[in-house]
Amino acid sequence: MLNFFTENVDFDLLRPLKTKKWIKNTSKSEGYEIADLNYIFCDDDYLLEINKQYLDHDYFTDIITFDNSEEDNVIEGDIYISVDRVRENAATFHADFETEMRRVLIHGLLHLMGYDDTDEKLKSAMRAKEDQYLLLF
Repeated sequence: MLNFFTENVDFDLLRPLKTKKWIKNTSKSEGYEIADLNYIFCDDDYLLEINKQYLDHDYFTDIITFDNSEEDNVIEGDIYISVDRVRENAATFHADFETEMRRVLIHGLLHLMGYDDTDEKLKSAMRAKEDQYLLLF
């Protein structure tokens, strides 16, 4: 099951059915099945509190991913996305908001499939995967 929720922000994802299909196709192409995946859209302050409480980080971020999977190649998790941060990043990187939002949606999914961005080499590989799947939307 794939769900979209909002917490303390007025936000509607454009083309939610197409987006769900795209996310599911992305996971299938990587050899994963989505069992239970929740995207929660919120504002900067809400995500900052999660960042402090669960990760002991005191800074804004665009996304936090919680992996609840217990089986290989089965996705179960929660992905929190700051709509404020995505909007600001879109302006910073001269991208339109919807494209940046799709990038972040897939970024979180890639984390749940084992991709990491802890160094420049991994970050570059992850960005290439994001770009690959953005073209398929």
